[in-house]
Amino acid sequence: MGGPSDPPEGMPEGAPGGGEDEYRSVVFDESFVRAARLQEYSAQERITDHAPAVRRRPPLRRGGLPRQALVLVVLIAVALGTAVYMSVRHPYQTSAARQPAETLRMTVVPLAPRGEVPGATDPGRLYAHSPAAQYRAGAEGVPLPASRRTPHFSDDQVVTALITAKDYIVRSSLDPAVLTGGDIRSVRVLLDSGQQPQFDRSFARPTADGRHAPTGWLVRFDPSRVELADPTVRVQGTMQAAETGSSTLEVTTDHTFAYALRPAGADRDAAASLFTVRRQLQFRFDRDDLRLHQTELVASHLQAGPLSCAEDSAGRLRPLLAGQTAAQDGPAGTDPYDTGGASALCGSLASAAQPKV
Repeated sequence: MGGPSDPPEGMPEGAPGGGEDEYRSVVFDESFVRAARLQEYSAQERITDHAPAVRRRPPLRRGGLPRQALVLVVLIAVALGTAVYMSVRHPYQTSAARQPAETLRMTVVPLAPRGEVPGATDPGRLYAHSPAAQYRAGAEGVPLPASRRTPHFSDDQVVTALITAKDYIVRSSLDPAVLTGGDIRSVRVLLDSGQQPQFDRSFARPTADGRHAPTGWLVRFDPSRVELADPTVRVQGTMQAAETGSSTLEVTTDHTFAYALRPAGADRDAAASLFTVRRQLQFRFDRDDLRLHQTELVASHLQAGPLSCAEDSAGRLRPLLAGQTAAQDGPAGTDPYDTGGASALCGSLASAAQPKV
């Protein structure tokens, strides 16, 4: 029999003093309970006999960068690397990294008349009775030729080179302001920045050395002697473009200009005369020049008359006017010991080049 304090059926199983004495030594203290990981079975786990009793959770990642942060760091590194690469290999490099511009070589040849310079009060009559009778007026006389792409330059790039060369010819040979000794900035801005110092030196200190003659860059008359009797100049010539390398285009031009001139300050009834200029120019373009609408003028050959061979034609052209004749003395002397100078040249203006009036 049980004791007076025991239930009639005896101690329940699992209770202190019950039948499962082996569990009495197990003590679940507070730290054990808190450290235990509880996992509630899912419905699928509860109906599957072979499902594991406890599902392992993936270990927590400790330390290191999260995946999103790592991806962001990689993207930033790639962007910085690309920026550095493009700054080094940019197709439009700065002028400091480009090849230095070539020095313009120029020749100015005055043409002296054999007799008296013919003249007429009507400039149109002079043109009509001269070889310039069929020449076009102004920029219409400088048409663009047919063009096509080259192995390394597109159609647009070839056309851009031709347009830039035409703009230079028009501004330096047809602009009345430039012709009469006025503002020359419209011509300067078309030159490659590497040639602009040579251009500036030519006008600051003109020298007949084959490199620093203003008349090698443009047509400019002495305004104290002559003025335009007709602001519209007659012109005819040719232009052509060709590739001279994988990075260079060249445009060569050959134009003849006829100017009607009269003495400076004279009234409109004063006799006018024709002055003829032939300009042969060679332009060079790289891809930066094409992008900036600029050019390198690498060669300039000018023949002009009627002029006196004794006059200095490097800084300004001083034409002989109607009724005047050239002095009999020859051109300025050439010093063969001056290796830095240029030979003094002079030619004779053919009678066929003068108007028959």
